[in-house]
Amino acid sequence: MNMNKTPFTPVAACVEYELLTAEDGVTLVLHFKTEHLAAHLEGDDAIRFRADYEAIRLQFPSWPPDQTLAQLWDQGGYSWLAAKDEYYAWAWLHW
Repeated sequence: MNMNKTPFTPVAACVEYELLTAEDGVTLVLHFKTEHLAAHLEGDDAIRFRADYEAIRLQFPSWPPDQTLAQLWDQGGYSWLAAKDEYYAWAWLHW
């Protein structure tokens, strides 16, 4: 992914978590703010995440976005794809 040409748009901006999507519609970033970690999701990982995200939102419509994203981070296994958020910090500064 070319960091110089991929602006991100917030999908869900919360207290502890943030979900961003690239304008290409394919790339997602799940950011765990308090731990300074980000999971960069592309390809099959992004497709699976979108399906998981929608399933939880439909199953638990009253959950706030932070709770939904925390569930995916912890129980959905997306924390395993995370790294320190240098990329997120770079993207944030260049919006």
